[in-house]
Amino acid sequence: MNLSIEDLDFKKGNGLIPVVVQDYRSRNVLTLAYVNEEAFEKTVESGYAHYFRRSKGKVMKKGETSGNIQKVMDILVDCDHDALIFLVEQTGVACHLGKETCFHNRLAEYERLTTSE
Repeated sequence: MNLSIEDLDFKKGNGLIPVVVQDYRSRNVLTLAYVNEEAFEKTVESGYAHYFRRSKGKVMKKGETSGNIQKVMDILVDCDHDALIFLVEQTGVACHLGKETCFHNRLAEYERLTTSE
């Protein structure tokens, strides 16, 4: 089913919708971000990811300062219309720490799950 911006539920998250960002080729998870209506509209209009930066309290284009932009290839909406997946073509790295993905740390208590018994 194809949805429109009006179908998205921004109210449930107090104006924000979480976005799982994945590489459109590998499907590796790059980051988790948030959009408000303004950021989402700018993303759709420009074709490049814009997020609401909670730490700065404003909408910013991903890579605005670093050059590590995300061209949005597709947008998927969950069944409740309150979470998104952006499938992106990543230029440079996704993480502000210089890593390919923001998910490069492992929680020590769960390391046992990745070792053979």
